[in-house]
Amino acid sequence: MIKLTQILTMASHIDATVCLTMEQRTKSRLHIQLDDGRDAVVMLPRGHILHHGTLLATDAGVVVEVIAAKEQVSTARCDDPTIFAKGCYHLGNRHVPLQVEHGWCRYRHDHVLDDMLMGLGLDVNVELAAFQPEPGAYGGTVGGHSHGEEYDASLERAFHEH
Repeated sequence: MIKLTQILTMASHIDATVCLTMEQRTKSRLHIQLDDGRDAVVMLPRGHILHHGTLLATDAGVVVEVIAAKEQVSTARCDDPTIFAKGCYHLGNRHVPLQVEHGWCRYRHDHVLDDMLMGLGLDVNVELAAFQPEPGAYGGTVGGHSHGEEYDASLERAFHEH
C-alpha cells in the first residue's frame, strides 16, 4: 500500500492524483484510492488542511496531487459590498465554514442559509463545485470547534499492517 507521509511544495513529476472532498482534505489519517486504482493511505501530522493542488509524497518518491472534489454547495454573489459583507457576517455568526472570494462566497448547501441570504439581497445558486473554506482566524481546522484530537487506533494499526 502506498503510504503518503509528506507534503511537498514542488515536484519534478506527478505519479497519480486523488480527488477528495473538503471533509476528506481535513483528515490527517485517511484510506484513499488513487485515480489509477491503487490503494493508498494518508498519514500526515495533525492540523494540515489539504488544498486543491497539494502534492503528497511517499518516502520512496511517489508523488500524488490532490484534486478538490466537486461538492453540492451554495454560491452567493452580490455586487453591493455592504450587503455582501452582511451576508458573510450572518454566515460567520452561525459558524458556517465559508469560502470567501471577491464578490462571492461559498458554503455547503443548506436551503435555510440560502433563504436567509436571498432575504438579505444576495443571489444564491446551488451547484457542484470545489469547496475550500477559510481555515479560521487562528489557523485552525474548518467545520467547527476542536476540543482535542481524536485518535483512531484501529486505523493506525491498519497502516502498519501494510
